[in-house]
Amino acid sequence: MALIRWEQFDPVGSLLALQDELGRVLRNPGFNLGISGYGAYPPINIFEDSEGMVIIAELPGVDPASVNLTLQSNTLTLSGGRPRGDAGEGGAYHRRERDFGEFSRSIKLPEGLDMANANARYEAGVLIVRIAKAPEAKPRQIAVQSA
Repeated sequence: MALIRWEQFDPVGSLLALQDELGRVLRNPGFNLGISGYGAYPPINIFEDSEGMVIIAELPGVDPASVNLTLQSNTLTLSGGRPRGDAGEGGAYHRRERDFGEFSRSIKLPEGLDMANANARYEAGVLIVRIAKAPEAKPRQIAVQSA
């Protein structure tokens, strides 16, 4: 039986090391978590505010005319394409980290949204999609009557 001296045993440090190792494994290109995994393109943020849902997608270098948004049932599909960059005449890449080509992401949205009142805005490489809450899903005040 191996003995571990208490001064050398660091449970917090061991957990942090395990977390770092797990993160390294999940970022490995050979390990795919699907369309929502590490490195999914485009990266998106989804949140709810008082008016409805907001979806923000980073699309630098993408022509807004090539972006397609489709709402079907409660699913928003964002698709398009990013052109392949050119290294110039006689140029060669030393490193190429920016993806190119066709992309598509589907996002399942919650119930209670007014899909007919969705709008999208593209500004400085960022796509902002807003979908308002349905009127029946919005909270409303009820007046209390005295007897």
